[in-house]
Amino acid sequence: MRREALLAVGIAALAVAMVVSATAVPGVLSEPTEDVRPSRLDVRESYVDARNVTGETVTLSLSSRLQHRGGTAENVTVVTRAIDADTGLVETTERQSLGNVSGDRDVPFTANVTVARDGDYHIETTVYADGRVRTGQRRTVRNVGALTPAYATSTVSFHRFENTNTPLRAISYRIVAVEDNETTLNVTAYLTNSGDDPAGGLALRMRARQAESNVIADESTLRIGQIRPGRTQTVSTQLTVPDDYNYWLDGILQSDGVIVATESAPANLDPQETLTENETTRDVGFQSGDFEEATEAPMEEPTEEPTTVEGSGPGFTALAALAALLLAVGGLARRKL
Repeated sequence: MRREALLAVGIAALAVAMVVSATAVPGVLSEPTEDVRPSRLDVRESYVDARNVTGETVTLSLSSRLQHRGGTAENVTVVTRAIDADTGLVETTERQSLGNVSGDRDVPFTANVTVARDGDYHIETTVYADGRVRTGQRRTVRNVGALTPAYATSTVSFHRFENTNTPLRAISYRIVAVEDNETTLNVTAYLTNSGDDPAGGLALRMRARQAESNVIADESTLRIGQIRPGRTQTVSTQLTVPDDYNYWLDGILQSDGVIVATESAPANLDPQETLTENETTRDVGFQSGDFEEATEAPMEEPTEEPTTVEGSGPGFTALAALAALLLAVGGLARRKL
């Protein structure tokens, strides 16, 4: 009986000691609040977008998310570098701190790096935790130079004819007159506003460019009024060119003095040659004199009676050439006499 009493007293004393310890040291009997598992970090779903495109530079925006699993990752830092794909040189570096990351969750982040608007780049992302590399990712961006600067963008462009059985061009022409070895063309261009707001303040420069030599035979500039959203406007002008040559009809669309769109279409006026896209240059007996512009020479006091031959602009005629030859022969004959 005495032993049982002593055993009961010992158990009671042990229980009292446990209660006192639990009261004196908080958290001894509670579940641990900190996740002691190792942390794991991964970069997921990275997208690169081009923003703030200028004539010299472009800002590449990397949108991504950092996936975290396990215990707390302390002092997490994301370093993003833009590396020139040709030289391997680091163009731009951006560093951002995400602090301590805990819990099973995804942390979104965005990094902006500005590079020269030229060439290809590797966008490299490296994630550090407590100064140690934990994960990383690399994306490649190519042909940055093809991005259009903001100042050169417009909702108005040359119309694209789609879903048609017959190939149609945004620039067409018809012959309205043929006289004195010259042909007058009525050139028409189709311009479409694909934006949501009216667009105006545009200028269209139309020119006839001789196919084999790239000599500009004639050109004209038109002011374009406002074009309603989703509408196509037709503009026309006349160009006069020498006969028997093929031409490219170039349309150059400008907004506030900046070229925003271009288009070309062939005009076949040579009966023996047909101009098609992407063809090689051929010798068709090009005469640069056909494309000379008439200029006014300054008046001078002649010392003797001059001999003059007048032309009429493009297309120097055979009759005028014969008259000049006869005058030259007559002059030689007079000298011999």
